[in-house]
Amino acid sequence: MSQRDFESPYIKAILKDRSLPIADIAVGMWVKDLKGPLRLVVMPVLRVMLSGLLILIWTIKRACPIQFSSHNNLQKLICWFCENFVTPEANYLILRHFWAESNIINFLIDNEDPQAPDSVDEIAPLELYPDTIAQMMQASFVDHDQELFRYFKESSSTPVKKPLKKADLKWDNWREIDIDENVLKGKPTQRIDFETAHVLFMCIFCLFLTADEYRAAINGFNLDQSMAIRIGAIIGDSSVETYAYNKHPLYLLGPIDLTRRFILHGFFTEYMHERLLQEKK
Repeated sequence: MSQRDFESPYIKAILKDRSLPIADIAVGMWVKDLKGPLRLVVMPVLRVMLSGLLILIWTIKRACPIQFSSHNNLQKLICWFCENFVTPEANYLILRHFWAESNIINFLIDNEDPQAPDSVDEIAPLELYPDTIAQMMQASFVDHDQELFRYFKESSSTPVKKPLKKADLKWDNWREIDIDENVLKGKPTQRIDFETAHVLFMCIFCLFLTADEYRAAINGFNLDQSMAIRIGAIIGDSSVETYAYNKHPLYLLGPIDLTRRFILHGFFTEYMHERLLQEKK
């Protein structure tokens, strides 16, 4: 997009529109990140080239009888790349995503139906709240996925049967988003926008994870619909189910159109987090 595009009526409209609940800061950061110079020409070419390479790596990983992974090296590479090449706005949105999704899952944990026949007495809350890129070494993307799966394994198999009264909603493990502002102090080399960064890294993710780990990671997005259904049942608002683009977790997908699904998972998380904040306030 050119500077002219950002003065267009459409951009002005989406900067103001809040029909879908979303934090002003998230919208501002996203639109600013869209100005990345690589998105217009470089990213579409990379997406075509690297999508083919991703499918090749994915096929080889699935066919190979010997599986390997290197979570620590993967996370070191991600943190180094983000700190040196990814725009400050994209880094801020990545950190926000950790906080927002941890809050959403902790809200579900806090408001688990104790009367459900298969409920666990106590589910440990998530602790993945990094406020700097360096802290993502401990709060890693792999842990981020695994904690989501842990919640579903330990929680009741079905949503609550009736909405809770607002006064009865629990927010014990909810944290107000508090990200280190130094993340926004960028270096001259930090020019790669969010979408281009994902295109560049999707093959690395596949290479550094086992086939099962990678399949779980790219299909975990589909649990967005399940989370939305559960939250809608708790707060008595079924309209939140429309926030989920990724749906039907029983249908396993491959890496096709992965960047789109990844970004729309990020939007879903922002929508749901802001909707819950409305309920909290």
